[in-house]
Amino acid sequence: MSENLLHLVFGGKVADPQTLDFTDTENLDIVGIFPNYKEAYDAWKGASHANVDDALTKYVVVHLHRLMEPEED
Repeated sequence: MSENLLHLVFGGKVADPQTLDFTDTENLDIVGIFPNYKEAYDAWKGASHANVDDALTKYVVVHLHRLMEPEED
């Protein structure tokens, strides 16, 4: 596996803050793709804190490197 462990940060409105059921997928906020978890986490934290007053807006970090090179059983 390469040293770049790509991560995607995005967010949007959810039906229930305890789920990942995004209600408006056409208007997701794509924060960006980052080369490591630290940068992705920092971006996630910034976006999440900027929307802290909206309980139905949720941001997530997706480990793209796991999707691109899944572990073999």
